[in-house]
Amino acid sequence: MAPEPALRLRGITKRYGTVVACDDVDLTVARGEIHGLLGENGAGKSTLMRILLGLETRDSGTVERDGRAVTVTGPRQAAALGISMVHQHLSLVDPLTVWENVVLGLSGPVRRAAARAEVGAVAERYGLVIDPDARVGTLSAGERQRVELLKCLRRDPAVLIMDEPTSVLTRAESAELFTVLRRIVAAEHRAVVLISHKLTEITMATDRVTVMRAGRVVLRRATAATTEAELAREMVGREVTPGAAVGVLPHAITRAAPAAPARALRLAGLTVRPGLDDLSLTVHSGEVVGLYGAEGNGQKTLGDVLSGLAIPDAGTVEVAGAPVDLRRPGALPAAGLGIVPEDRHHAGVVLDLSVAENLVMTRLGDVSGRVFIDRRRLRRRARALADEYGITAASLDAPLRSLSGGNQQRVVLARELSGRPRVLIAAQPSRGLDVGAVEDLYARLRGCAGDGIAVLVISTELEEILALATRMAVIFRGRIVDELPTAGADAERLGLLIGGAA
Repeated sequence: MAPEPALRLRGITKRYGTVVACDDVDLTVARGEIHGLLGENGAGKSTLMRILLGLETRDSGTVERDGRAVTVTGPRQAAALGISMVHQHLSLVDPLTVWENVVLGLSGPVRRAAARAEVGAVAERYGLVIDPDARVGTLSAGERQRVELLKCLRRDPAVLIMDEPTSVLTRAESAELFTVLRRIVAAEHRAVVLISHKLTEITMATDRVTVMRAGRVVLRRATAATTEAELAREMVGREVTPGAAVGVLPHAITRAAPAAPARALRLAGLTVRPGLDDLSLTVHSGEVVGLYGAEGNGQKTLGDVLSGLAIPDAGTVEVAGAPVDLRRPGALPAAGLGIVPEDRHHAGVVLDLSVAENLVMTRLGDVSGRVFIDRRRLRRRARALADEYGITAASLDAPLRSLSGGNQQRVVLARELSGRPRVLIAAQPSRGLDVGAVEDLYARLRGCAGDGIAVLVISTELEEILALATRMAVIFRGRIVDELPTAGADAERLGLLIGGAA
C-alpha cells in the first residue's frame, strides 16, 4: 500500500460573514515532495494555512497528519504535530539578538553558549549566514527573513510551510535555499509547502502545484506538466500580459527624454553611519531610475532617510532644486516627495485603522473642518481613491489588516499619489504581490513617469529594474559604484558591480 501523505486537508471551508475565504478546499502533500501553492492576494491561501496552524477555526472539513485526523488549536500544538511555518510578515523582537529570537519561547533553562552554537549549526546547515549576536533591530529585511527561517528550521519539522521565503533574498541566496530544501526533502523525506508569487520559482523548485482563486482550488497538476503562462492565467482568471508571469514586462517608457530634463531629486553626499557612505544620485522629471544591489547594502537606510525616519550625518536632499530641511517633521512630503516604503506594515500603514483612514492619514487637512475631521468628506475622499485605484475591500470602515497584500499596496500608492508629488520613491514595490497585482502596479508606476513624476525604484530584483527603469544605479556598501542604461545591461558586468567592483 502507498504510504499515507504527510498532510491532507479535506473539504476545508471558512466564512467571514458573507465572504467565503475557503470554499471546500482539498490539499494533499506527500512526503519527499515540494508542493507549490499559488493564488492571487486574497485567494484564500493564508486563511488555509492559518487554519492548519490553529490560528483560525474551520467551519467544516478535516485536517490529517500521516493519515490521522487532528484538531489543531494553536501553533504550539501544530509544532508538536511536526507542522511549522515561515510567515511572510515577520514576528521578531528587535531589541533581542539573533540567537535569542531563535530560541524565544522554549521551555526550561537556556544556556547561552549552547544556544548560540546550535543556532550557528542550523544556519550553516541551511546556508543562512548570520551573526548570532547581532541585534535584530539593526538587520536588513533580508537578514531578518533569515532569522525567521532559522526559528522555523530549528524545530526540525516534518511538514514545512514557507510563505514567500525568498521575497527579501538575493537570487544567489534563493538558489542556495532551494538547493538545500531539495536535498533535505529527498534525504530526510520531509514535506514542503511553498507559497510564492514568483512563478519561475514554482516551476523550478516544486514537484506538484495547486492553484487557488476566489477561495476555491482551480488547478492541481504535476509541475512538469504545466507552464508559467498557464499558472498565471489560472491565478487571475484571465490572460496576463506576456512576460508578466516571470516579472519581465514590456518596457513602457520608449519616448525620447527631453533635451534638458528638469532635475526633480538630487541626493548629494548622503552619509549615515552605518548604512550610507557619501551616496549621490540624481533623478529627473518623467524618468524611472532603478537602484539595484544585493540586500543589506544601504537600501533600507536610504529609505529611512527619504521617509524622514533618519537624519543623515552629512549630505543633502534636494527636491525640484530646493534643499529640504530633514530635521523638520513632514518636510519631505511638503517638498513634494512621496514614498512607498519597503515594509508597508512597519512604516507605510496602520493596520488597525480603517481603510478610509489609511487613505487620507497624510492629508488630513483635505478632510477636516475648522477643528475636527469631517467624516463625510473623509469617506467621499476615500471612496474616490478606492475607485480610482481599484482597491477591493468589504468596507472602507474595515481595518486595513483585512485587505490582501496587493490591496494594501494600492492603498499606500493611492495615498502617496493623491498628494501630487514631484518625486515618488518605490522601495521593493512588488514584494509579496501576485502577478496580477504586479501588472497593475507596474502600469501605475510607468503612468507616474508619463505624468512627469520622477520615480526612483529601489529593488533587489533585477527583472523589476529592467522592466521599469531606463537607467539604473548599482549600490554597494552604501555607495553608488556605477550608473548605466538598462537597455542591453550586461549580466557579467552587473554581477561584478553588485560585488563592489567599480
